[in-house]
Amino acid sequence: MNDNEEKFLDGSENEPEVELVKAMSVASRPKASPRRVEEDFDSEPEGQLTIDVYQTPTEIVIESAIAGVTSEDLDVDVTTDSVSIIGRRRREKQVKDEDYFYQECYWGKFSRSVILPQEVDPEESKVTLKNGILTIHLPKLNRKRSKKLRVKAE
Repeated sequence: MNDNEEKFLDGSENEPEVELVKAMSVASRPKASPRRVEEDFDSEPEGQLTIDVYQTPTEIVIESAIAGVTSEDLDVDVTTDSVSIIGRRRREKQVKDEDYFYQECYWGKFSRSVILPQEVDPEESKVTLKNGILTIHLPKLNRKRSKKLRVKAE
């Protein structure tokens, strides 16, 4: 074997055939009441939304890059201890599978649920969609873990 030849894992000198496949992450959607963006979701696989979750002294913030998604195609549900995001990225035109060289972008329905590390106030929570970035601001609830009780004599 000269310097220009390579041996592959199977011991051969022939380059193995590579088949491109679509990458897809399937997530289970939380059981909840029907939502407007779930109209015809049952027949289609579902992707999992990627998120960043961080805190400031007063709030928990969730961010996600969701370019190509309109606010009408998003549903955000906040409880005191969790957040669920359900949506759909719609493709403007159809392309035949055999015409793709690469297909890495996810099109279709997606969701993500996360259990929060601290209780938040769902009533004061705010969500924005700007330049393809979804941002959810969740104000922290500052409930005291213990309470001193005064004993009253009767």
